[in-house]
Amino acid sequence: MFSIISLLQEVDINEKIKEAPNDSYEIGVFIGSMLPFVTLVIIAYLLFRYNKNRKNNE
Repeated sequence: MFSIISLLQEVDINEKIKEAPNDSYEIGVFIGSMLPFVTLVIIAYLLFRYNKNRKNNE
């Protein structure tokens, strides 16, 4: 499944930064590239906390 997603997201970040109209675009590219990872970490933490609380209540 990971290979399918990586094929759909073939984006060269360095190329996008070279063609950027201004410096703000570089910040947007950085945030956009980090956003999926941050989202996954938050979801994993919420699942961990939910399961930990559920186990303590039993």
